[in-house]
Formats: sequence, structure tokens, C-alpha cells
Amino acid sequence: MTRLVECSYLGKQAEGLDRAPLPGELGKKIYDNISKDAWQKWLAHQTMLINEKRLSPIDPEHRKYLVEQAEAFLFGGEVDQADGYVPPSS
Repeated sequence: MTRLVECSYLGKQAEGLDRAPLPGELGKKIYDNISKDAWQKWLAHQTMLINEKRLSPIDPEHRKYLVEQAEAFLFGGEVDQADGYVPPSS
């Protein structure tokens, strides 16, 4: 049976994650409030940040930055973009 959550990113009910994607309180918050679709959108944005800003996931400072960005992206906050990024027009 599919687990549904009221996704705070999408603003609607959607299929929830199978497990917490991060340890700790933030992981629980994401598990309880973020859908699989919203998480995939974050992963795409995270990949862009890693590539464009030349981040290393093994660097503790870079990991800390990515966790902060994940929280901002998923729950509303100031989210960094790559230099020169122009969002697609709607």
C-alpha cells in the first residue's frame, strides 16, 4: 500500500518516501512531509549545485551546505542557484 503525505513542497497529497533520506530530525521531517516527486526535484537541484559549484560530498563543509540547501529547497527558504542560472519561463 502506498504511503501518502501532505507534501509541503508541492502543496498537495502525494506518495511519500519509503524511508527517511537523511539521518536525524531533518530526515524525519522530510519523511513525514515531503513526497517522492518533491525529493526527486531536490536531488536534481542538488546535482546541479554539486556540479556547478564543484562540491565534494565527502567534504564536511560541503555536506553541511547541501543539508542547509535541502531544507531551504523543500521547506521554503533562500535557495542558491548556479552562477548564470536562468530559471525556465512558465
